[in-house]
Amino acid sequence: MANEDDALEHERASWKPSPGLAVAVSDPVRTPDLPPHRERMTDKDPAAMKRAVRTVYTLFYLSVAGSIWAVAAYMLFPIESGSLVDIRYNNLFVGLGIALALLAIGIGAIHWSKAVMSDKEFIEPRHATRGRDSVREAAIDVFDKANEESGFGRRTMIRNSLIAALAASVVPGITLFRGLAPENSPEHPHGGDPVYLLSHTMWKEGSRLAHDPEGTPIRAADVTLGSAVHVIPEELAELHHDEGYLEEKAKAIVLLMRMPPEDIIETPERADWSYDGIVAYSKVCTHVGCPVALYEQQTHHLLCPCHQSQFDVSDGAKVIFGPAARPLPQLPITVDDEGYLIARSDFTEPVGPSFWERH
Repeated sequence: MANEDDALEHERASWKPSPGLAVAVSDPVRTPDLPPHRERMTDKDPAAMKRAVRTVYTLFYLSVAGSIWAVAAYMLFPIESGSLVDIRYNNLFVGLGIALALLAIGIGAIHWSKAVMSDKEFIEPRHATRGRDSVREAAIDVFDKANEESGFGRRTMIRNSLIAALAASVVPGITLFRGLAPENSPEHPHGGDPVYLLSHTMWKEGSRLAHDPEGTPIRAADVTLGSAVHVIPEELAELHHDEGYLEEKAKAIVLLMRMPPEDIIETPERADWSYDGIVAYSKVCTHVGCPVALYEQQTHHLLCPCHQSQFDVSDGAKVIFGPAARPLPQLPITVDDEGYLIARSDFTEPVGPSFWERH
C-alpha cells in the first residue's frame, strides 16, 4: 500500500533480474544530464515577447489574405475562354495565393512554438500502456498546463488568427471545385450537359480520316493488314488551341485498324460500318477515359494500359477483360470517290467513360 501512488509499481517487478542472472557492474552507465537551459530573448524581454506575438498573428492574418486572394484570382482570371494565356494567369495567381496561405500558417506556427510557447525541457519516463486513474487524471492536468503554457486559450489574438487562417485556407480549394461543373451559357447552351457534349464530336458525314497530328488524309489502299493508325478528323488539324483543339481532339481521337475481312464479326445494323477489313473505334477507354492504344494484331485485341481492360476489335470492340463496362464506340466509315477514308456520320453513342451516360 505504501507504493499505491507509484504509477510504475506494476512494471518495476519486471525490471528486476532473476536470481542467477544478475550482473554487478562496477561502472554502470549514468543517465546524461540535460545541458544548461538558455533563456530566449522573449523570456527575458516583455517587449520582445509582444513583438513575437504580433509577428505570429500577423502571419496568420497574412494567410487569410492569401486565401482570399486565391478566391479573387479565380474570379478575376477566368479560364472559361480556354485561352492558354488565361489558364496560365489563373494557375499562377491562384497558386500564389494558396502558397502564401499555407506558407504563412507554417511559418507562423513555427515562430509561435519557438518564440512564444513555453521553453522548458521535460523528461517523461516510460509508463504502463494504461495508467491508473490517478495518472489519467494527471493527463488532464497536462493538457490544461499545455494550454496555459502555449497561450492558446489566453492569447486570443493568436488563437483567433490561427482559426481564421485555417478556416480560410480551405476556401480556395472549395472554390476550385466550381471549375469541375461546367455551366450552360448563351454561346454554349449545352455546356453543362456532359452526355450531350460527349455524344457530339467533330466527326460528320464526309469528314476525312487523317493522321494524328499532321492531319494528312488517309487512303484505304495505304492501310496495311495488322496496322493500327492514330486518326483525327481532317478539320481538327486546322483548329487552333485557343479554339478548343485539345477538347475536340480528346473526344474525336480514333484508332484505325485493318484485318482480314473474314475475321470481322458484324451485326446487321453495322454491316456497312467498316470498309474492306478496315474498322475505326474511339481511342478513349469506356472505363475512366484512358487512351486505348496497345493493339495485338494476331488476336485483334485492344488493351488499355491503365487498368488492363481488353476489347475485341473483330467483334464490335466488346469487353473481354477488365473493368470497362461497355464496348468502345465505333465510327462508321467508307471511302470517297478519290479513295480516301471518310466518316459516314458521327459516333452513335457517347464516347468516354460510361458514367457520363448516367442521368
